[in-house]
Amino acid sequence: MRMPSLPPLYILLTAAMLATLVAGLTTFPVIAFLRARKLGQQIRVDGPESHQEKKDTPTMGGVAILAGLIAGTAFTVLLFAPLLPVASRAHALYLLLLLVLLTIGFTGIGIIDDWSKIHRGRSLGLRAREKLGLQLLLAAGFVAVLLLVLHQDTTVGVPFIGLLQLGWWYWPLAILFVAGMSNAVNLTDGLDGLAAGTSTVTAGALASIAWLAPTGSLYCGQLVAAFAACLGGGCLGFLYHNRPTATVFMGDTGSLAIGAALAGIALALKLEVIFLLAGLIYLIEIGSVMLQVTYFKFTKGRRIFLMSPYHHHLEKRGWSERSIVYRAWVFSLVLAAAAVWLARWTR
Repeated sequence: MRMPSLPPLYILLTAAMLATLVAGLTTFPVIAFLRARKLGQQIRVDGPESHQEKKDTPTMGGVAILAGLIAGTAFTVLLFAPLLPVASRAHALYLLLLLVLLTIGFTGIGIIDDWSKIHRGRSLGLRAREKLGLQLLLAAGFVAVLLLVLHQDTTVGVPFIGLLQLGWWYWPLAILFVAGMSNAVNLTDGLDGLAAGTSTVTAGALASIAWLAPTGSLYCGQLVAAFAACLGGGCLGFLYHNRPTATVFMGDTGSLAIGAALAGIALALKLEVIFLLAGLIYLIEIGSVMLQVTYFKFTKGRRIFLMSPYHHHLEKRGWSERSIVYRAWVFSLVLAAAAVWLARWTR
């Protein structure tokens, strides 16, 4: 029987469901382990008063998301690889491996940061320059392999324009893109289910775009689409435990890795601008912190927001945590739909 030339959609969906199931089930023993070792979340002292009751909630649960992602990705490779043309197979698999290693690397940074917080008994882990230095180092390694080994070009996909050539500017911008989005998702992870829910939707949007309208190599696009779907599945499985009221937090272990993985997918498929739309919530969160800090320094103590990131500002305005989270999920769905619609004019 002749093998189909393209991977069937049911493999992608099955891989995503497997990632969801593995992440959801793995979280149970992860919670038990974290509670037994008393690895609980440290809450910032100046945060909303309602958050103090969350102190000592198990953290570092992001390892369950990684477990689901790896399980789904392994399933994808097992079934997808034989269907790929021999000429495209090696390149596609190397790209997939690079994305997996990027995610694992940022998971490692998150584990170090979370462990530092628990060990020191405060909400601050690694120093900002230490964390950023590790993020930039890993991001630089990812971009270097993407450009020098996998021979990715230095263009960016822009709606209604096509591929915009950035030349050597691509290097610093791509590195900052990965590190910046990692921190943006990290800042978004401040309410129960906020980062997990929005990341489920954003990853699903990237998977849909890559599958329906892949850029670059069609086969690479579909394989990376499966990776994005597994990432979304892992977040969804974890969300079962992390939804309001959360029984476990992903910690920096999960949030730093999710942001880097999403950025890596966008770079691999030339969907950088589209991702900025789909992940607009992340930009609002990190943008609110940058504006707050800058304005505070220039005005010697004045603030734009009652508290940053922006979700804490809304809490200070009297919004309930559930209201903020659920509205953010709906907003993410609208952004995802807009991104999928706009992607058709990106190539």
